[in-house]
Amino acid sequence: MQGKIEAIWIKRGKRAPMDAVSLAELVKGKGLRHNANQGGWRQVTLLDADVWDRVMEELDADLNPAVRRANILVRGLELAKSRGKVLQLGNGKLKILNETKPCERMDEALPGLQKALYDNWGGGAFGRVIEGGDVWVGAEATWVEKG
Repeated sequence: MQGKIEAIWIKRGKRAPMDAVSLAELVKGKGLRHNANQGGWRQVTLLDADVWDRVMEELDADLNPAVRRANILVRGLELAKSRGKVLQLGNGKLKILNETKPCERMDEALPGLQKALYDNWGGGAFGRVIEGGDVWVGAEATWVEKG
């Protein structure tokens, strides 16, 4: 299954704005260069654009997916149950570690959003960078057999 990167956001800090960028660098063992969360467990977070669109339709809303505060928005690539898989994003690779559970901040943006995203990996996934490289809007996102 192949998808595409639709958006990339860099987080300045806790509760700080998410900055949209067209090009970013994945740094092995760290995450996205200049992102607030460097190293650690959740190096890069992903959101499925198709899931976001479905949830927005269910809630009769039209919020920018940056509200979810994920780093990378992908379309055409199912994230559900991807734990342990390796994802090629542009020139870099991530190993998916787990799903991202949405927090109460989602309801600050739109009442009911946290619950709507909670099940079946609706909040997206997170992983660690196992191979550094550039990622860009429009780049392919593809599951690979080996890291």
